[in-house]
Amino acid sequence: MSVGRIRPLGAVLALVLAVGGWPAGAEVEGGLTIADVMRIETCGSVQASPDGSRVAYLVSVPRRLDDEAGAAYSELHVAEVGSGRSLPFVTGKVNVRSPRWSPDGRAVYFLTKRGEDKFFQVWSIPVDGGEARRVSGAESDVLAFRLHPDGQRLLFIAQEPEPKRAQELAKKGYGFVVYEENLRHRNLYAQPLSGGEVTQLTRDITVWDLEPTPDGRAVVLAASPRNLVDHEYMFQQLYVLDLAEAQLRQLTLHEGKMGNFAVSPDGRHVAFAGARDVHDHAASQAWVIPLAGGAARSLTPADFPGHVNEVAWQDDATLLVHTSEGVWNHLRLLPLVGGAWRPLLDGRAAGVVLGVPSRSRDGSLFAFTGSTASLPSEVFLWQPRGKLRQLTTRNPWLAERRLGRQEVLRYPARDGLQIEGILVYPVNYEKGKRYPLIVSVHGGPEAHFSNGWLTRYLDPAQVLAARGYLSFYPNYRASTGYGVEFAMAGFGDPAGREFDDIADGVAHLVKLGLADGERVGLGGGSYGGYAAAWFATYYTKLVRAVAMLVGISDLVAKVGTTDIPWEDQLVHIGKPLEEVWELMRERSPIFWARQSRTAVLIMHGDSDTRVHPSQSLAFYRRLKMNNHPATRLVFYPGEGHGNARQPGRLDVLCRHLAWYDHYVRDARPLDGPMPPLDVSECYRGAGLTIE
Repeated sequence: MSVGRIRPLGAVLALVLAVGGWPAGAEVEGGLTIADVMRIETCGSVQASPDGSRVAYLVSVPRRLDDEAGAAYSELHVAEVGSGRSLPFVTGKVNVRSPRWSPDGRAVYFLTKRGEDKFFQVWSIPVDGGEARRVSGAESDVLAFRLHPDGQRLLFIAQEPEPKRAQELAKKGYGFVVYEENLRHRNLYAQPLSGGEVTQLTRDITVWDLEPTPDGRAVVLAASPRNLVDHEYMFQQLYVLDLAEAQLRQLTLHEGKMGNFAVSPDGRHVAFAGARDVHDHAASQAWVIPLAGGAARSLTPADFPGHVNEVAWQDDATLLVHTSEGVWNHLRLLPLVGGAWRPLLDGRAAGVVLGVPSRSRDGSLFAFTGSTASLPSEVFLWQPRGKLRQLTTRNPWLAERRLGRQEVLRYPARDGLQIEGILVYPVNYEKGKRYPLIVSVHGGPEAHFSNGWLTRYLDPAQVLAARGYLSFYPNYRASTGYGVEFAMAGFGDPAGREFDDIADGVAHLVKLGLADGERVGLGGGSYGGYAAAWFATYYTKLVRAVAMLVGISDLVAKVGTTDIPWEDQLVHIGKPLEEVWELMRERSPIFWARQSRTAVLIMHGDSDTRVHPSQSLAFYRRLKMNNHPATRLVFYPGEGHGNARQPGRLDVLCRHLAWYDHYVRDARPLDGPMPPLDVSECYRGAGLTIE
């Protein structure tokens, strides 16, 4: 993509500007509503018991709109595999995390904060009846934990407590922050399960995750030099801590991102998901290294057309790998000695987007989350050579809703490469009619859309379908799930081929006679917000309106305000700012703001450290200073990189749908009145009580 000029669009633009004929109309009766989106429950963190007789899992329960503002509650449930009966264990206004079974399967351990607790602690609850009890005695939040194989000890990670002197100074108004210097490490600690003294096991290094070896003599740690998000992303290595000798030795010399890791049953090897090299933007490969030390080997074929998500061990000689391949996830078996990958469970054949599995000790039961086009995340069970079995149904009322048809779409980019995405049709779709189109762009860009449940507060696929929109979810170049070479197409080329692929997708839908080229909207969060800003400015002739959440407008300024500057440089831009200043300036939407003829809705959490709120403010200012008639900026107090609390989620959902209805569906003029500022009637319609 050339810089410093607007390329001629030629036939692509002619297609996109084709006139459609879909009339504006009301929401379809029986379709998914805003109120529905705000009450959808989802399952996660599924854990099979050692003997495979039970499954523990979490349920995310959205807060009622009249509740105190906050993130969804997280409940602990346990289901019996044989009967399918599920029992609530820790429910209500609770926040449960990280469930894990005891080695004997008689209790579930988990993280929560209860009663008078100041911090998240490890708790346990017996599965055959009895009260939960607190296990850990940490002086700060427990961040991760494992049970020692001997069943007698707890190993956990917690941040160093704030010094008492600093606490006293803060109380007197002297709690100043010396940026990125007064950091406290995340340490590994041990404590007897029966209670007693907490022992600190690591110092002068930040520990992110842990797994004890099967014999219990050592613990494998993922750690980095400093407690910074950038170090978590880019500078983790694996270490081995000998518990008897209290000796820590570095195991890997890995360059690039690192994902999960697992110790083989015989304790001889460690497998880990990791980047191919320092410029790979995701942990895409399956690696293995001897626990005793040596060189790590990637077992991933060079031409693998997907990404490795997580690794586990099927047995001493075989890895169990969870992969993303296009819009589906699969389970594959990978011999330790190398060679062909064997399919174990095909997500596409099953018609379910599979989560990362948890196995019983003997491998006779797999438990995981799964979703489909009509089903949000539920718990599924699978026994080898058997069929998938859905264990939970958290949203039975969804069966009464009319949903739009969802299908996988492939189309040629302008250079001929095939691009894949997901298309959701209006509920009352009629062949031969053109419909207003909303394009949802995923963030990252190290992410992708899967062919499962798509409806969320910013990407409300089925709400759009009920309102008569066609919606499109492209996996543009730089997405994961299509191999490293496909993902690397965005390296050093921000807003280049990756966003051209999105424009080509719009043109393709117009050419097919599905989309009305004069009524196109586009939205996304984070990198998807960057795309929204790019289409509002550089590609302004293609879209009538955009909805930009926590998006990027100025790449140059972002380098100095994000909490992941090294990640940005190493896996996205590829060079220091000083060497790519002009490129980054000209790939910044703010550079093209003067030519915008698109209605721009900008939304941002005011506590975002990933994409600083100044990115949205600067973009808004530039548009306003150029007399843009239809731009609006909304800040969400206390929210970070995306809204976690129900008021902010409801507002984004109401506000950006109203924006699309006004400028896309109804094709209101850019220089006319904007949609009302007050969207509280939408809140009321969703169920919020307003006096």
